[in-house]
Amino acid sequence: MSASWECDRIGGTSQRVTGNESALPSLLIPRSSLTLLTLPLGQWNTNCHVLIGGGESIVVDPAAEPERILAAVEGTAVKAILLTHGHLDHVQALDAVRQASGAPLGLHPADAAEFGIVGDFDLNDGDVLMLDGGDLTVIHTPGHTPGSVCLRFGQCAIVGDTLFPGGPGHSRTPEALAQILASLRDKVFTWPDDTAFYPGHGEGSTIGAVRPAFEAFMARPRSPELCGDVEWV
Repeated sequence: MSASWECDRIGGTSQRVTGNESALPSLLIPRSSLTLLTLPLGQWNTNCHVLIGGGESIVVDPAAEPERILAAVEGTAVKAILLTHGHLDHVQALDAVRQASGAPLGLHPADAAEFGIVGDFDLNDGDVLMLDGGDLTVIHTPGHTPGSVCLRFGQCAIVGDTLFPGGPGHSRTPEALAQILASLRDKVFTWPDDTAFYPGHGEGSTIGAVRPAFEAFMARPRSPELCGDVEWV
């Protein structure tokens, strides 16, 4: 059955919550739609994304400050905890949120192996997760880490550290940069221009807003040694 997803459309971001999580249950919207909340958490201001549909929720990247995450999902049944990747700044509240909610953990098996994280189920390319009011599609986008994934729902996507408005996610080696660029070219930038994306740090954007800079970058010659914090311009 086809599903209808709604999220706060951008020019920039989802609804970012920096406090007053006690008010969040009032943001629940009808069963045919979704609320996306973004909580910048911890010393790295890592974005934890909370998806709420009907009386259910999914927590993506429980970065830090578990009390704030738990306040955000209060009044909902936490269906799952998902990781876009296994880096420390995205999982510091994982144990606390997992224990308090009893929710199963999903991540890509490559990152489970890379970072020694024991999940309850795998997130593989093309998997579809059901939430009350919609579905969430897993897209494997290796490069930042071997098991990095994006989570797409309707015209929105949570992209972890795969894509930022100003460039790709950090790459440790030239091979990793080549891999993340291939993931972006072959998967992410095939999405429609009005797709809103929400990264693991900072504000989001749309595919259409970033596409010209990405395409210009891909068309230019670049050093075979290029890697690290790469920018489009």
